[in-house]
Amino acid sequence: MKKRVTFADIAKYTGFSKTTISRFFNNPDSLTLENQEIIQKALKDLNYQENKLGKILASGQSEFIGVLIPNLYLNYYAEMLDLILATYEKYGFKFIVFPGNSSAEADRKYIHELLAYQIEGLIVLSSSMPSQELAQLNIPVVAIEREAKAISSVDTDNAVGGRLAAQRLLEDQCDFYIHINVDVDPESPTYKRITSFEDYLKERNQTPAIYKCVSGNSYHELQENFKSIFEDIESQFDPDKVKGVFLANDTYANLFLNQIIRKYGHLPDTYKLIGFDGTAASAEAIVGITTVAQKKEEMIEKAMDILLEQIHQSKQRRPQNPSAPVHIQVDPVLIARQTA
Repeated sequence: MKKRVTFADIAKYTGFSKTTISRFFNNPDSLTLENQEIIQKALKDLNYQENKLGKILASGQSEFIGVLIPNLYLNYYAEMLDLILATYEKYGFKFIVFPGNSSAEADRKYIHELLAYQIEGLIVLSSSMPSQELAQLNIPVVAIEREAKAISSVDTDNAVGGRLAAQRLLEDQCDFYIHINVDVDPESPTYKRITSFEDYLKERNQTPAIYKCVSGNSYHELQENFKSIFEDIESQFDPDKVKGVFLANDTYANLFLNQIIRKYGHLPDTYKLIGFDGTAASAEAIVGITTVAQKKEEMIEKAMDILLEQIHQSKQRRPQNPSAPVHIQVDPVLIARQTA
């Protein structure tokens, strides 16, 4: 078995002391660029493999970031997680991911586990735990698209998104306007999708039907749920009138579209559909779904900027934490396809 290269081996090869080699790994900026280059060349020549566990134990810095994210059967969360993981190439942080949102108690258990790994920060998309409790963790934390009064956050401007959907359906001259969603907490930023959609239409003498009835803890359960929702809408509204349906996300829009196709074999002119999020589910559906697209890449970039600043400050001898949480909103855009 090949002997592991040690700090003593690197020191002997370069002529530096072991203290200097240690400084290279823990505080490289304390060395001149010339000496950094000498050590980097030695690492390559000696085929050195860093002992990550040893570095964690020595420095207390794990390079791990925890992620609490709701179910991945909704396309939005799957794509957001993919974008979070992709930031490794730019920032070098690794991620420990737990599925949140089942209950506050479950999220507390996950966070307890994450803290045991000495995570350097936390990204929270699940909404089970109040932000006041997350703020008490005393670690860098940023929220995405959830209640975040007490912590920093990045959200889509959901009010703009709701208006964009209402405007588009009005342009299609629908006879009825319908919104389908879960029973959203009014403290959640996504609640504004409902209120702005409703307000915009009421200001123009249209009263939308608001369905807060979506439920299901798996994709299969959602399918069954949308079968019932579709049957209910078919029985309540005049089949010859145009129904404009704004759904809370692209996964829901795709499920609703599938129910229409199963019954009619095509998308009839009596249905206009708009989803939300701008995920692959809208682009790759059997009929391209019009959607209010979140700028997900920009949101993740801004969330990482906020988190990294907090991490940087936490490592200073005299951290200068912001006096108030930072809240950033990113405007969505409407992507028009065949359904509206």
